[in-house]
Amino acid sequence: MTTELLQQVRVIDPVSGTDQLADVLIADGYIQAIAAHITDVSSDTQIKDCRGLVLGTGLVDLYSHSGEPGFEERETISSLLQAAASGGFTRISILPNTSPVIDNPAVVAQLQKGRGAEAAAATPQLQVWGAMTLDLAGKQLTELADLAAAGVVGFTDAVPRENLGLVRRVLEYLLPIGKPVAFWPCDQQLTANGVMREGPDAIRLGLPPVPASAETSAIAALLELVAATGNSHVHIMRVSTARSVDLIASAKASGLPITASTTWMHLLLDTKSVKSYHTSLHLDPPLGNPSDVKALREGVRTGVIDAIAIEHAPFTYEEKVQAFAEAPPGAIGYELALPLLWQHLVDTGEFTALELWRALSTRSAECLRDKLTAIAPDQKAELTLFDPQQNWKVESKNLHTLSSNTPWLGQQLQGRVVQIWC
Repeated sequence: MTTELLQQVRVIDPVSGTDQLADVLIADGYIQAIAAHITDVSSDTQIKDCRGLVLGTGLVDLYSHSGEPGFEERETISSLLQAAASGGFTRISILPNTSPVIDNPAVVAQLQKGRGAEAAAATPQLQVWGAMTLDLAGKQLTELADLAAAGVVGFTDAVPRENLGLVRRVLEYLLPIGKPVAFWPCDQQLTANGVMREGPDAIRLGLPPVPASAETSAIAALLELVAATGNSHVHIMRVSTARSVDLIASAKASGLPITASTTWMHLLLDTKSVKSYHTSLHLDPPLGNPSDVKALREGVRTGVIDAIAIEHAPFTYEEKVQAFAEAPPGAIGYELALPLLWQHLVDTGEFTALELWRALSTRSAECLRDKLTAIAPDQKAELTLFDPQQNWKVESKNLHTLSSNTPWLGQQLQGRVVQIWC
């Protein structure tokens, strides 16, 4: 193992709440020392001038999509992990909508075996969500206890579940298991064939609208069931409207033990961006109106929305070259999220560096009932080194993912991850 001295790096540690300049000595996978200046090092130590760079706790992604197994032309486990590492993520969690679905221990074991094949490299930890229902069909519950024993990080179908009787049973059955369960609240009857958030921009662009009430009515129903069952491991995913932030804030204020997340693109873009009809802007839930983006940002900054998810969703070129409403929803994000969030939230002064890093790192881990250790001596090095000033162009040849479905393709970005320690 190598010994590295990072000189005069900006250390952002959301665990201890510190943001400081320091020298950091890392050896054999552990942080050996942190001090204003470190001079006593061995002759074989790799010394790196890190002035202008940021060192933070490893980034954690709550949920993303994997092509493998079943859709390897979109993404493989290997390319997924490489993209995540290039984006600064030391832990990622994939959703169960693979083929076959992650609804039994055998599929979990298959993915863990694939992860083991990648373990020789400095790659992120791969975690998997187990399905709540067989084949994600919403009819028969999976063997929840068996999946928990197989090592899933939590449970979700990642599709709307409007059968409230089924939702209540899941909440009750998972009480003794103690694993997080994530729901995407959405009333599909209200959504109908909509592909864009309801409002003046949807009218102007002539796209079928999705009312905010499709999300908020489903969140209200879910909150009632959480209160009735007492399940304290419920995560609300894909929050996208201002009213949803209000509902979650009220629920937390009343003592309801829930967590919530929004995605990075919902913090950066709004309905006005859709005027390009770029199919990578077709998301589900759709991008919000400007008032939604404002509320989501404030919700993340204050902690009402606990975490920022990436929901990396790779698709092939052929799948995305369709009419806006016909293209599958989703976009890639691992290598783009941190640079763009830093540029638009931290560089502008809207967020502090600690507030952004906390939402991408420690609070994401907490939503999974996990934690990261402080950046301190004798702690394992699970770290991300980021250069906020490095310029690069978003091109297929510069991306580690197999897919390039992003509205930023061809654009110059500022900020890129230099290294991770896992």
